[in-house]
Amino acid sequence: MAVKQEKMVQAKPVLKWAGGKTQMLSNIMPKIPVRFGKYIEPFIGGGALFFELCPEQAVVADSNPELINMYQQVADHVDDVISYLKEYKNTKEDFYSVRSLEWTELKKEEAAARTIYLNKTCFNGLYRVNRSGQFNVPFGKYKAPKFCDKDALYAASEVLKKATIKCGDYLSILREYAEENDFVFLDPPYLPISEYSDFKRYTKEQFYEEDHIQLAYEVKRLQDLGCHVILTNSNHPLVHELYADYKIEVVQTKRYISCNGNKRNGEDVIVDILPKKNTILKTMLQPLPEQVLKYPPTRFMGSKSKLLPQIWAVASRFTFDTAVDLFSGSGIVGYMFKAQGKKVISNDYMVMCAVFTKAMVENNHVILPLEEAKELLAREKESDHFVESTFQGLYFTDQENAIIDVLRTNISRIHDPYKHAIAMTALIRACIKKRPRGIFTYIGDRYNDGRKDLKKSLEQQFLEAVESINEAVFDNGKANISEYGDAMALKVKQPDLVYIDPPYYSPLSDNEYVRRYHFVEGLARDWKGVEIQENTVTKKFKSYPTPFSTRKGAADAFDKLFKKFAESILIVSYSSNSQPTQDEMVGLMAKYKEHVEVIPIDYTYSFGNQKCAKTNRNKVQEYLFVGFNGSNI
Repeated sequence: MAVKQEKMVQAKPVLKWAGGKTQMLSNIMPKIPVRFGKYIEPFIGGGALFFELCPEQAVVADSNPELINMYQQVADHVDDVISYLKEYKNTKEDFYSVRSLEWTELKKEEAAARTIYLNKTCFNGLYRVNRSGQFNVPFGKYKAPKFCDKDALYAASEVLKKATIKCGDYLSILREYAEENDFVFLDPPYLPISEYSDFKRYTKEQFYEEDHIQLAYEVKRLQDLGCHVILTNSNHPLVHELYADYKIEVVQTKRYISCNGNKRNGEDVIVDILPKKNTILKTMLQPLPEQVLKYPPTRFMGSKSKLLPQIWAVASRFTFDTAVDLFSGSGIVGYMFKAQGKKVISNDYMVMCAVFTKAMVENNHVILPLEEAKELLAREKESDHFVESTFQGLYFTDQENAIIDVLRTNISRIHDPYKHAIAMTALIRACIKKRPRGIFTYIGDRYNDGRKDLKKSLEQQFLEAVESINEAVFDNGKANISEYGDAMALKVKQPDLVYIDPPYYSPLSDNEYVRRYHFVEGLARDWKGVEIQENTVTKKFKSYPTPFSTRKGAADAFDKLFKKFAESILIVSYSSNSQPTQDEMVGLMAKYKEHVEVIPIDYTYSFGNQKCAKTNRNKVQEYLFVGFNGSNI
């Protein structure tokens, strides 16, 4: 297996090459895998990356036979090539005399020297042919071009001798030579396609948009084969569309060949495609304990209730006693682990979520008798009328607001922490069920669809919720814990397994749970520690700071979490329409885990959260990223 080599000699490109990657090497080199099989570059061009890496095993190719002949002769007959180069002079007469020669009629070594000479003495180092295939770039008028650089040619020869050098189209080269663990660098003709595109400067062939689409299919095949692929192109919309599933970096570059100085600044992209690994994790769906079905159903945004069988199918492949549900949300995943006999530590940055898990995950024994729940509806002590005065006319009727204030007041007087959590959970559930769509991002009831829940009284919803929560309380014989706070700050001894279901970042939607549930989150914390934004129609309060609100923030947060729980089995839920991309997530997790596998699950959101949502946008693939070491299996 090849390793990035320390160069014994200073090799550099033999030719000047329009579109060469020398100026992008500082961006590309950090992405090169530390270990790989063969280096394969089927659009070799000037070979800047190839000569920078000096790989021990390589296959370099191009569809330009004159270019490939030059590389073959430098590899095998460099002294002869140098002898021919010494005969040339940097004069206009010599240039046009040599240019008029038909390279196919020359000795191969002389043809190679001719290619180098013309490249170094013609205008801007272009390679352009007319319709008859004849080189037609004019004389460059350079004072002292170094077309016979012996040291550079000898250094290049040493590197080229180790490579298989082929003339052919990229598809045939990749199909013949690419294997698992190889590193493939693709620098195809850039988009947009025009008569002035780079490719036409080097060959008579064409490379159209459909060829770029075909190339994208080949990239996917290479990834599935187990190759690490890096691809460069222009910052063109089609490139972003074709490679949306992969990490794309935009790089500012110079276009040295443009005769128009205003057009010499450009943007290139580097697409980093990590290899698919052979899976060793075999999963099989199995029935969940009946206890799981007793967890009160919720329309909570992002709830994983529908994915429990898939999550358990993965988790059950490992032996573990403790599980952390790091972003507990509705609490259903932590509850499922509890039902499987695991010690569960639930955590969330929202108080209402911690209240849910306090009532039904940490709580093993305590229920709130229905008679006590009914007493909470009685006005025994005057309330502060906070909800009545602050949210009048926004979400509920005046009578319902008064009931909420009575319940708030009476719940605050409950001393038992579990009874308090049950009562508050029931109040939150009642408020959510009484709202069309169950959210608080709008006022009024314009989304009223006549559901049965909307017709029930708030008192009835509260009492039914208490009964459901009581039914869900059970003892699994473990000292389960419910925590509230920042996931990064959670203090817990290294757990066996960590399940992570953070807010999904997408440029097409927001992931602000607080904005959707600010009213019930306010209930859970009695609006303490928050400042209501009186200028907003919904009377929301400022969302909590979270790194998952930006693409870079999300990537950095995942990296920190994976490092924090590097000794634990990691299972991460994430969506196909979210960022970081699938490949980025695999790369981040692979820094800390021997094995990383991705399990895709077809999934439909219960309601869309996309801006300008269309029905088909609710259909996505949910991913389970699983990171583990060999000792975990």
